[in-house]
Amino acid sequence: MFNTVKTSISNNGNIVEINNVVKRFPVGDDEITVLKGISFDVKQGEFLTIVGPSGNGKSTLLNMITGIDHPSAGEVVVTGRDVHTMSENELAKWRSQHVGIIFQFFQMLPALSLLQNIILPMDFARKYTSKEREVRAMHLLESVDLADQANKLPGQVSGGQQQRAAIARALANDPPLIVADEPTGNLDTRTGDAVFELFNKLVAQGKTMVMVTHNKELAAQVPRVIEIVDGHIHRDQNGNGKETYRLNGHKKVEVPQWA
Repeated sequence: MFNTVKTSISNNGNIVEINNVVKRFPVGDDEITVLKGISFDVKQGEFLTIVGPSGNGKSTLLNMITGIDHPSAGEVVVTGRDVHTMSENELAKWRSQHVGIIFQFFQMLPALSLLQNIILPMDFARKYTSKEREVRAMHLLESVDLADQANKLPGQVSGGQQQRAAIARALANDPPLIVADEPTGNLDTRTGDAVFELFNKLVAQGKTMVMVTHNKELAAQVPRVIEIVDGHIHRDQNGNGKETYRLNGHKKVEVPQWA
């Protein structure tokens, strides 16, 4: 009954391609360069976390992947589309179908029930019939153990429950890519661990996950870690825990891979 979004990926299996991306912000009469030629790919079904000091452009990078922000230079290709060549209407439609976004502060509409919050993205995308939307929303709430809270307002449930509802909302239109910005930042350790376990289940089901976090313990459990320092990729650690490269100054140096 539930349709699956057809995902376009590159010939080498990439769902996200970041190509020499630069991001500048005006500061008075001057400007500051936050990202200085970032390049990396994310394959379909991969779980990636992005770490690094505050102010190094991690959240800005996520916003460019989702089309909320634009690069000053370079290219961002997601699900086969050059995100920043689309019109605002095209971008909104594409985002509703292909990207689920999970925010640190939940961003639930306070006047709507949890169920209504999850139905809303399906209404916007004009996806599924009215009956299918309600059934799917309830199924998603069940998947995050919130079926018994469906008719409650966000303010009537805990922060952890709101974040789980936000995960369900991000999945409403069955997007291939999930993007999360500090999703456990406002949660206690136990609740944060439960949310992280949900992410692992999504990846096991074939979703692609890109997450920004300051939580070192959480990042250490993710198969791939990219560390951004001073606007450059300082470290890219692959799925077996070995570094594929790090930067010596601004020069990429391959890290020996020992058997």
